[in-house]
Amino acid sequence: MARARPLTRSEQDYLKALFSLGGLEQSVTVSALATRLAVSAPSVTNMLSRLAASGLVRHAPRAGARLTASGAKQALLILRRHRILETFLVRVLGLDWSEVHEDAEVLEHAVSDRVLDALDRLIEHPREDPHGHPIPDPRGRLARRSLSPLAALPSGASGTVREIRDRDRGRMARWKQAGLVPGARVRMRAVQPIDDVFELDVNGHTMVTGSEGLDGVLVERSRERSHGRRA
Repeated sequence: MARARPLTRSEQDYLKALFSLGGLEQSVTVSALATRLAVSAPSVTNMLSRLAASGLVRHAPRAGARLTASGAKQALLILRRHRILETFLVRVLGLDWSEVHEDAEVLEHAVSDRVLDALDRLIEHPREDPHGHPIPDPRGRLARRSLSPLAALPSGASGTVREIRDRDRGRMARWKQAGLVPGARVRMRAVQPIDDVFELDVNGHTMVTGSEGLDGVLVERSRERSHGRRA
């Protein structure tokens, strides 16, 4: 059986974008892909046709596209490369974690599997990248966990920041300055939905912001314990 040809850089970017926007189950529109990848809609349509012919996506006109099982595995392996490289850049080279996303975007296409495995051993097989995202294993399997947007945390509820979106360097820098980083303990003190104002404690410090300032932060909500009185 002939060995499948290597994916081009553009094909890898499309598969990763499909996973980022739709995960393993949801379809993604042509316009959403065009916006994410900064390309024209006709270019997206042409690429989706190529990927569909290779059995990596299912694509129907006006219905969007979604990954096949084979395409999902390829997307997760590309994501693994990206997140291992981000971790290496932060842990070993000492780069700021708010600035490594773009570097990893370039390196993920250039580093061989042998070098990637060596980097993974060097940083002792991390399970999460610097932004809290789980790293897929070598077989393309991703740990599932139940997380919620920080802005959806009810008033009085607490949680732990687990993931932050890594595509906006300026926003990541602000989150870092405020201590809103993976592992931070947060408690929603008050929510004013009409005025779009959120007041919360971040590791004991007060932070006041709008919903836009929290967009991209995912938390694991703490289990509330009830203490009933004894008869």
